[in-house]
Amino acid sequence: MERDVFTGRTVLVTGGAGFIGGHIADRLASVADVRVLDDLSTGDPARIPTEATLIEGDIRDVATLRRAMTGVDIVFHEAGMVSVPVSVERPRECHATNGTATLDLLAAARRTDARIVFASSAAIYGQPDDVPVSEAAPKRPNSPYGIEKLAGDQYVRLYAERYGLPAVALRYFNVYGPGQGHNQYAGVISTFLERARSGDPITVEGDGDQTRDFVHVDDVVRANLLAATSDASGAFNVGTGASTSINELARAVRDATGTEVPITHTDPRPNDIRHSRADIARISERLGFEPRVTLREGIATLAE
Repeated sequence: MERDVFTGRTVLVTGGAGFIGGHIADRLASVADVRVLDDLSTGDPARIPTEATLIEGDIRDVATLRRAMTGVDIVFHEAGMVSVPVSVERPRECHATNGTATLDLLAAARRTDARIVFASSAAIYGQPDDVPVSEAAPKRPNSPYGIEKLAGDQYVRLYAERYGLPAVALRYFNVYGPGQGHNQYAGVISTFLERARSGDPITVEGDGDQTRDFVHVDDVVRANLLAATSDASGAFNVGTGASTSINELARAVRDATGTEVPITHTDPRPNDIRHSRADIARISERLGFEPRVTLREGIATLAE
C-alpha cells in the first residue's frame, strides 16, 4: 500500500480540516505522525483524525507556520481560499491566503528540506483551446483563485529548479466524494444528490452540455501519496482523463437515487468554461497513477 512508506514520518497537512486535506490526514494518521494546520474558518474539526495533532492557526501567520513546520518531512499544502466567487469578491484576501502564504510555506520548507505537495488546480488553464488539457497547455486563469493557484504552481517549479527543494504541484480537476460541500462545479454532485433525495428538481445551469472531468477524492489522495514518495518534480494533472456532461451527471445522480425528479435548466453561469478534461499521461508515466473509482461507482457510494 502507498501509505506504508510513511511509517515513522512526520507529515503536515495544511487545511487538514477541509475536504481533501481531511481525507489525506485520515489516510495517514494511523501510520505517520500527522499534524494538521487549520484555522477552522471553513474546515470541520470532525474531519481531523483523533490520532492527528491539530495546530489551530492561520496559514498566513508566519510564526504559526514555522512552528507547524518544525521537524516535518512532508507537507501536503491544501489550505487556502477555495471559492472562486469569493475570490472575485475579495481578490486581495485571496492573494494573501493562496499566494503569499504558499510562498511563505515554500520558504519554510527550504529551511527544513521538507518535501512539498502543493494543491494546484485546473483553474489555472482557464478556457482551454483543446481537450484533453495537457500540463503544457496555455494558462489563462479567469479568476483571482485561478491566478493565485498559477502563482503557487510556478513558485513550486521555481523553488524546485532554483533552490533544489523537493516539490510537486498537483493540478486537481473536479474533485468529489464524501464530506464535500456544495460550492461551484466541485460540489455539483453533492448538490444534485441532495436535491434528488429531497424530491426537488435537479437544476442545471445553462444547456448542460458543458463537460467536466470528475475525479474521486480517494484517487486524489492516492495521487498525493505517490507524489510525496516519488523523486519527481514539476506539475501533474490529477483527473480521470474522461469527460462527463452536466446533463449526463444529473441523469446518473437520478439513476443512483432511484428517483424520477425533473431536470430543469437555468441561465448559464457567467464566464463558464465550456469543456474540461485532464490529459493524465504524464502522471501515469511518471508517478504510476491510474484512477480507480469510476464516476458511476463514486456516485452510487455517495447515494448510499
